Amino acid sequence: MTYKAIKLIKRPQTTITPDVFEVMEMETPTLGEGQILVRQTHMSLDPAMRGWMNEDRNSYIPPVELGDVMRSNGVGEVVESQNEKFPVGTRVAGLIGWTEYLATSGAGLNPVPPEIDPEAILAVLSLPGITAYHGLMEVARPKAGETVLVTGAAGSVGSIVGQIAKAEGLRVIGVAGSDEKCKWLTDELGFDAVINYKTADLDTALTQAAPDGIDVFFENTGGPIQHVAINHMNPHGRVAICGMIADYNRTTAMPGPSWILLLKRRLRVEGFTMPDERHRWGELSQKVGAYLMAGQIKYRTHVLEGLESAIDGINLLFSGENRGKLMVKL
Repeated sequence: MTYKAIKLIKRPQTTITPDVFEVMEMETPTLGEGQILVRQTHMSLDPAMRGWMNEDRNSYIPPVELGDVMRSNGVGEVVESQNEKFPVGTRVAGLIGWTEYLATSGAGLNPVPPEIDPEAILAVLSLPGITAYHGLMEVARPKAGETVLVTGAAGSVGSIVGQIAKAEGLRVIGVAGSDEKCKWLTDELGFDAVINYKTADLDTALTQAAPDGIDVFFENTGGPIQHVAINHMNPHGRVAICGMIADYNRTTAMPGPSWILLLKRRLRVEGFTMPDERHRWGELSQKVGAYLMAGQIKYRTHVLEGLESAIDGINLLFSGENRGKLMVKL
């Protein structure tokens, strides 16, 4: 039996173009002792993948090597097993890659209950949810009654950040890039205010939405809103830097806000990445799951069909055209 996998063969210069990938026809391997064969059913597409394609060796995670299968998280089913910890039929989630099948020892994979929708696993219980919880509750450490600003608020992480914040008694302001996304955030997810960064005067809009200032700034995007947000931070505010999607396709990063403001307002600015917390992913997933089970987290997904749809589909993350957690159904 053969299957398809997609390998990274070139480093993208700015935007991700199809020629950086190669679709390979692979032979299904014979399993060795302790190995399992996983058939992937759902594959996550995330903004962080753009950074993983770069040559940068000083980042928080090594780059995907040229000639290797592109890295990604996914959900799959064990279809063959030489490992008693993963019997045939076990549903697993974790690092699988852009591939239809994976032969592995099981490292980087965790069993997940078969009754949980695989879309819910990728949209809430895996990387988006644990990132949102850790960044908000453990990095920013908000207090009830404070005001939090979330950029990329309609994205997979930002939408969960806002909902956890509401559950914890915060006033939540989102920033998104379309009227439809803004309406979803206020009408469906309960955000207190949302700013369309493409059409609003950002300073005026933020003054109206947060007349008492911002206590927590959960940063997913960078770009012009970053400078405006810092100007509206209250003394002793906290900035949790989760992503800088506006810079991912640029050869040079945009200038950041003045450090004078950080000093005068005694702001704490902290970047974080989830590989540092890999040993706690199970624990963090349970914490997010509690909000989901309590009905305090809603989600929506943008599902592409077929492995090769990822090649062009990943760019939806950077154009802002995805509506919900972006994933591929295989």
